[in-house]
Amino acid sequence: MASYESFAQVYDLFMDNVPYGEWASYLVRLLRENGIVDGLVLDLGCGTGTMTRLLERAGYDMIGVDNSGEMLEIARAAEGEESAILYLLQDMREFELYGTVRAVVSVCDCVNYITDEEELCAVFRLVNNYLDPGGLFIFDLNTVYKYRELLGEATISENREQGSFIWDNYYDEESGINEYDLTLFVREEGDLYRKYEETHYQRAYETDTVCALLGQAGLELVALYDAFTGRPVREDSERILVVARECGKRCRCSE
Repeated sequence: MASYESFAQVYDLFMDNVPYGEWASYLVRLLRENGIVDGLVLDLGCGTGTMTRLLERAGYDMIGVDNSGEMLEIARAAEGEESAILYLLQDMREFELYGTVRAVVSVCDCVNYITDEEELCAVFRLVNNYLDPGGLFIFDLNTVYKYRELLGEATISENREQGSFIWDNYYDEESGINEYDLTLFVREEGDLYRKYEETHYQRAYETDTVCALLGQAGLELVALYDAFTGRPVREDSERILVVARECGKRCRCSE
């Protein structure tokens, strides 16, 4: 089963602890500091479009790409009447746009879902290809520390009136793969709850590996931060934010 099919129904419910507003303000500040105050911006792995809509409200013309039709249905349903967001059902490993954009953003550890280094390089190469000259790429990543010390072998559960979930984690340090076995109980009618099961996979990447792949894809590393704080990356950072720039589309990825 593809990720976020059943979970799409309750994704926003269980993600209400994510400070999207603060994250959006931080992204907007980074964009403006780098001279990007308007124009086309791509939200890669946009999910239900929460960040996409916040960036649109900040004055950007937004495109959202996601490989879950269920998530995009929710995103489109949440748009206001005046919204002009373009949502595309595409895999981020092979997305296509009609032209270039001023910036690409990708948050909520979407990049960790790319579990193969060559495929991650291909994503970076596509980003480089579709960025305007000097365009910016901003994305976050869960860290090795988070998977190894906090998520690995942990079980997370939450119970709400509209639904409940049990999230079992299994981290393999040798491969860097974290497996999430997700069991959902989604309320349908009255006291009826339907059970769904999904399995998700993410990979932990060392920072040096990510930086090397960016360079191979022709992107220039601008900065690394402890995510959304502006502070330097620490050994116990759970999430990092990467800022990279298009610098001539010099692609050195192996074909």
